[in-house]
Amino acid sequence: MLLPQPLYPATLMRRYKRFLADLRLEDGREVTAHLADPGRLPELSRPGLRAWLSFHDEPRRRLPWSLQLIQAPDGALVGMNTAAPNRLVAEALAEGRIPQLGPIRQVVAESVPAVGTRLDFRCTMEDGRTLWLEVKGVTWRRGNRLAFPDAVTARGTRHLRELARLAEAGDRAVLLFVAQRADGVALEIARDIDPAYDAALALAMAAGVQVLAFRCAVSTTEVVLDEILPMV
Repeated sequence: MLLPQPLYPATLMRRYKRFLADLRLEDGREVTAHLADPGRLPELSRPGLRAWLSFHDEPRRRLPWSLQLIQAPDGALVGMNTAAPNRLVAEALAEGRIPQLGPIRQVVAESVPAVGTRLDFRCTMEDGRTLWLEVKGVTWRRGNRLAFPDAVTARGTRHLRELARLAEAGDRAVLLFVAQRADGVALEIARDIDPAYDAALALAMAAGVQVLAFRCAVSTTEVVLDEILPMV
């Protein structure tokens, strides 16, 4: 997935109101940028971190600047666009680059399996079976592991319950974590942050939901779905 170009280097000054960040550009200008990730971002909200912004000259936009990348304290580049994981998975599905899913004939994004529930992808496999796929983006690293979630996610818990229901009904159901960073030796569920999510995941896996995790190769020009991550 190509990133918008050009990207403008900047220094993070502060993050606030969930979706806003103040940054200083290299020419000294101070700007406010849209930050798409509403999570707590424990390690990525520190003043002084290096960042990269895109500029969008569109009259309808409230903020012309968007925060695309942050360099974590350990030096890793981290993608901050929350729409990117779904785009990365869509590209990988179209190109057959997720062999763990098997051969897929058709992909439909944003599908509704039941009233009040929306999942990221509904796939038809070569054997005619339906595969439901929900994607979760990961940006947080603690210790040497990547972790999800970094805040309580009631919506994520609802998705797990729906995936479990679909698996029990005979469809294939997959939860796919996409870490927009290349560091971290494994992915863990942050049980201390959201025990309800952890419990729902255990029930979903017992019902037959498959869980996969990938990390990405990240540069200032592109983000690419890369290696599979072990779950711990």
